[in-house]
Amino acid sequence: MQKVVGYIRVSTTGQVEEGVSLEAQRAKIEAWCNLNDGELVAVFEDAGISGGGTAKRDGLLDALKAATKGMALVTYSISRLARNTRDMLDIAEQLEKKGADLVSLSERIDTTTASGRMIFRMLAVLAEFEREQIGERTRMALAHKKASGDVYAATPFGFEAIAGRLVEVKRESAIVADILKMRGAGASLAQIANNLNAKGIEGKRGGKWFPSTVRYLIQRQAA
Repeated sequence: MQKVVGYIRVSTTGQVEEGVSLEAQRAKIEAWCNLNDGELVAVFEDAGISGGGTAKRDGLLDALKAATKGMALVTYSISRLARNTRDMLDIAEQLEKKGADLVSLSERIDTTTASGRMIFRMLAVLAEFEREQIGERTRMALAHKKASGDVYAATPFGFEAIAGRLVEVKRESAIVADILKMRGAGASLAQIANNLNAKGIEGKRGGKWFPSTVRYLIQRQAA
């Protein structure tokens, strides 16, 4: 019987956007262990944390540490582990050096086999390519609107729509600068939202700030 370490994760808005809760991921891992004679010794989780990077994901770091020689690290999907090929392959290499296996249930990846290792690398590359294409198209569309001064479907924070064109609002632009500064200093989206709400700073429509609205604002600035 092979000993198994499970890893589960949802991002800040994961249960809404991704549709797979921590409980559902855990159940999938337990079911796999029952079918494959695996002994689930621990399940580590990162709740409300994005898949970018590994340094700030204590659950993943603990899972990698716990997965020793002869064990398997099982996760619901490779997207739970990482959001780019470099991080994904780093994780796989760490496990390989320790003599541990990697199993991803959604993609049916099992690195105990040569074909499983090949499929793992192919899927990691394709997943990153798809994300880059989506991001590229979004940035191009936003850059075009910004360059032409056209009004967005929803007027972005930092601007006002006047006569069909976007005009900068200096007070809001200063807040945007503070948000980017906080993010650059390592603050999470949730911490930034909480900071703005604590200061009584209202969103564009007079409402509260949420991690998702902070993320959208930052992404738009990068366009």
